[in-house]
Amino acid sequence: MRPLLPAKLLLPLAAIAALAACQTKTPAPKVNGGALPTMERVALAANSCWFKSGDPAFKAYRLAPELNSFSGRPRILVVHRNSPESRPLLVVQAEGNPAKLDAFGPMMGEAVGARIATDVNRWAGGGKGC
Repeated sequence: MRPLLPAKLLLPLAAIAALAACQTKTPAPKVNGGALPTMERVALAANSCWFKSGDPAFKAYRLAPELNSFSGRPRILVVHRNSPESRPLLVVQAEGNPAKLDAFGPMMGEAVGARIATDVNRWAGGGKGC
């Protein structure tokens, strides 16, 4: 019976495998969990995924970010597209470090509410995509 690989190739292959096993894995960078960085991530993703993408669930609305908050609670608002001064239909805000998120408003009681919660939690945790 013939060996599959010649003996002179087995030693270099074994050495390469041993070196590869000793390599340290670089840990994934940790996401900044403060309120402002968290809400910045959420605002950018919400704008891209909900509004700029033309998502029909958000077509009648617009995003109103209020990230520069003196109260320590940066937030984003979702308001009617044609009357941005009216009462917000959705408020997503964060406070503290690590950030404690809160989402409330009439949209949370609608069919889209579960999707909003899922999206916001994913983006707050550093997840990407829509």
